[in-house]
Amino acid sequence: MFVARRSFLTIGGGLAGAVLLRVPAEASEPSSSPVPSTPDTPYMPDIPDMPEMPPMLEELEPPAALVVEDVPPAPESARPPIPRPPRIYLRNEWEARPPTSRAVVLDRVPDKLIVHHTATPNRGETSLEAAFRLSRAIQRYHMRHNGWDDIGEQFTISRGGHVMEGRNHTMRAIRRWRHVVGAQTAEHNRHTLGIETEGTYMDDLPPQRAMDALTRLLTWLCWHYELEPSVAIIGHRDLNATSCPGDRLYQHLPALREEVARRLDRGYGAHYSRGYRLAVPHWGPLPGPAHWHDHGPALGPHEGIR
Repeated sequence: MFVARRSFLTIGGGLAGAVLLRVPAEASEPSSSPVPSTPDTPYMPDIPDMPEMPPMLEELEPPAALVVEDVPPAPESARPPIPRPPRIYLRNEWEARPPTSRAVVLDRVPDKLIVHHTATPNRGETSLEAAFRLSRAIQRYHMRHNGWDDIGEQFTISRGGHVMEGRNHTMRAIRRWRHVVGAQTAEHNRHTLGIETEGTYMDDLPPQRAMDALTRLLTWLCWHYELEPSVAIIGHRDLNATSCPGDRLYQHLPALREEVARRLDRGYGAHYSRGYRLAVPHWGPLPGPAHWHDHGPALGPHEGIR
């Protein structure tokens, strides 16, 4: 009769495996005399007991690196809110006319957000219908007078704080992290996004509702496109020789950048990295609007867009 005895081998202090030894039952106890060898019973010498190994499996401790403590998630109230855009009225809502051709969409994001004024009267009417009429008037001027394919800027903000989508496919491109090429800053349309604020701001700031909408829109765009406000938010005159967005609004841009950065610093400060700082150009005397809707150079001769 044979019985099994289990023994463990260790290599370098680690558990390598188990070896099952089969030995005769008689070999587990000393015998007073050898067992004679016969044809039916071969002679087997005494095999001493193998020393018992320590119960290594019971002694093994999990490495400290594998011990993971459960960390409760941060409460909802402690998480910073994701910046939300203002209510944006799409082209079909303000009854835009069809463009003569589809906008050019680039598979990249803009690196500058350009603040404009519309170079129109600072009217007192702030209704939604007045905002829609503004967008239709700008589109009509751009297409009929300038000969463009569509309205030039990507967004328009009325004096009542209503935000309208501008050039076709703007919102769809933003949602897909792309960029619609507009006609709003000459020779820089392929990397800039334009926001027109209704009015002429040489001496005054836009109404508070319009400023609030502009701040919310810029905050959302900086968050969505991962732009650093201090270098991404600029005025039209930073790139072209024009008085746009007006002396007073341009002077307010540093405070606007700070306010956008303050809103983004609620937990998202490390999220922003895109952008480069521009040197302020010295244009000399800047021309004001020659007529309504004239906010300065919008298309360059080599851009190939309208």
